[in-house]
Amino acid sequence: MRTTPPIRPARPGRWRRMGSAAVTTAALVFAGLGAAAHADAATSARTTSAKSSSATSASSKVTWTRSCALPEKKGEMACNALRVTGGITAFQRQRAKEEGIAPQAVSPKAASDSPTGYGPADLQSAYGLTGAAAGNGSGETIAIVDAYDDPNAESDLAQYRSYYGLPDCTSDNGCFTKVSQTGSTTSLPSADSGWAGEISLDLDMASAVCPNCNILLVEAKSASMSNLGTAVNEAVKLGAKFVSNSYGGSESSSDSTYDSSYFKHPGVAITVSAGDEGYGAEYPAASKYVTAVGGTRLSTASNSRGWSESVWSTSSTEGTGSGCSAYDAKPSWQTDSGCSKRMVADVSAVADPATGVSVYDTYGDGTGWVTYGGTSASAPIIAGVYALAGTPGSTDYPAAYPYAAAGTSALNDVTSGSNGSCSTSYFCTARSGYDGPTGWGTPEGIDAFTH
Repeated sequence: MRTTPPIRPARPGRWRRMGSAAVTTAALVFAGLGAAAHADAATSARTTSAKSSSATSASSKVTWTRSCALPEKKGEMACNALRVTGGITAFQRQRAKEEGIAPQAVSPKAASDSPTGYGPADLQSAYGLTGAAAGNGSGETIAIVDAYDDPNAESDLAQYRSYYGLPDCTSDNGCFTKVSQTGSTTSLPSADSGWAGEISLDLDMASAVCPNCNILLVEAKSASMSNLGTAVNEAVKLGAKFVSNSYGGSESSSDSTYDSSYFKHPGVAITVSAGDEGYGAEYPAASKYVTAVGGTRLSTASNSRGWSESVWSTSSTEGTGSGCSAYDAKPSWQTDSGCSKRMVADVSAVADPATGVSVYDTYGDGTGWVTYGGTSASAPIIAGVYALAGTPGSTDYPAAYPYAAAGTSALNDVTSGSNGSCSTSYFCTARSGYDGPTGWGTPEGIDAFTH
């Protein structure tokens, strides 16, 4: 196992497209880096039911809204994607600093015709993946499981990858495949604008972390656990060894049945977002067969890593999920003493919308470049890290891998922040070592994600 941190680029987080011409003036750059305006909640039932949120970052306020409606009945899942609607993101603030521009000169209301969130180079730098992303992943397939259809998924993915200079990933060259939960390439679910934004986020994050990986998008016909679970099974049936799930809902007594029906796939790394509503365990993050992925606030820093992280939390009801499951049994590899059942999370990655990631989306609520947060971002990031680390052992449950690397330099221990109030401190408060909101921490290279 690596004992020293990987070599990092001298300047983490390039915002310009690789090989693109220099922009003539910094003023023009930042005129185009403002966040998109709020969607009119009255224009659709989905956005009417979506809960808007806000967070304060330094002297600016970053606002966002849920991409998907909340569940309306038992067994229904919601995506964990949060779309930024206004304010100045950490990415914009850092770029302004590098260009010598006062933050107040960055317009938060300008049209977003270029990225306003972290891109591939930022994420690879933050998580020690620059070398692995350049050389690993060829031949591996990351499956993205979501509900409903995004008709623009392939074309939007092409724009994202082209802007950042990533290899083409299309159906023509065999890199990208889109199917229904039954494996059909032609009989696809109905389209949904909220889930389309989620799909764009997932595809772009998988691309950002593992640019050489193939991508399989499996679209369930609805957001029910049974249909999403059927899509997970189809992804595995089609050969994916890495399956990302960015959705969740309330725990129930049916979870153990769902576990054995949909998530018990040895030899497959299945990642699930921990949730966006603060302290409290969600399913399927609480499944003992998956890697539950919490969320952090990621910012550049003047330390040896170049980045710092804390628990993502805006309020007691807005932030990364965590907690002790009420139903799922504790897996053998999880040994914290305060929770007798499954503890969420295992590891974590960036999720705070105020320090969010850049996404290209034209069918959802975006009209091009948008910034997203939520643990819907962290789950595909971690799936990408698993893919960079190589095919899991055929009988392994890869959720155990980070536990074998616990306390080593292969993980960035997140030790500050809390996502709510809890009677057992580490369930909701970061500390040295394992804690609920961030698990064992965030990736520092790939060593904690290989067998």
